[in-house]
Amino acid sequence: MAIQRVSPASLIAITVLACLAAGTYWLVQRTLPSDADRAPYVKQHIPDYYADDMVISMLAPNGVTQYRVNAVHMTHFEDDQTTAMTMPAVRAFTPDQPEVTATSKRGTLNADMSIVDLYDDAVVVRQPGPRDPEMRALSEHFQVLVNEDIVRTEKPVQLFRGSSVMYGDGMIFNNISRAVQLLGNVHGTIQPAELGAKGPPPTGQSAAPTAPRAPSQTPQGPKTP
Repeated sequence: MAIQRVSPASLIAITVLACLAAGTYWLVQRTLPSDADRAPYVKQHIPDYYADDMVISMLAPNGVTQYRVNAVHMTHFEDDQTTAMTMPAVRAFTPDQPEVTATSKRGTLNADMSIVDLYDDAVVVRQPGPRDPEMRALSEHFQVLVNEDIVRTEKPVQLFRGSSVMYGDGMIFNNISRAVQLLGNVHGTIQPAELGAKGPPPTGQSAAPTAPRAPSQTPQGPKTP
């Protein structure tokens, strides 16, 4: 078998290439920051994704749609996982009960989608039922507590129920019991037909009743966006 000899020139070329590779590796390792020099990434309140014509369905334990949130535009933030919404609409679906819809010009959704805050020209509408007329509430802020099925506000509110109108410094609406509780300085006009109607009693029987205290089991959510 013939033995192939390596020429001195080839050995020199191999040596030079090996030195270049070793030098390049050393230089790369020198320029890379060490683990101690790498500062941990801190999430900031900046958008990490967007969506248009968003629809989010929130299901009840039995798998039926309980709430549906629509928005023309949404922006999700990476630090607190909250979502800012433009022209949001929240619809509540309760078996054998009229639908409840809440809308506003802007809103926010918390990280676990349990609290929806609606701001600027916020409106809550309960469709008329067999025993109740339409109910419409107007305020600058409404907060929807999805898990508790409660809509509330700490802002002045104007409440229309049929032909009656009431004013208060705040409101709590329980979507399960259909009870409406006006808070603070409550006043307005209740029509006789509303007083004689069957079903849940009309909100406010006197011109200025004592302000009731909100139920203690209702968790506190964000009050400002």
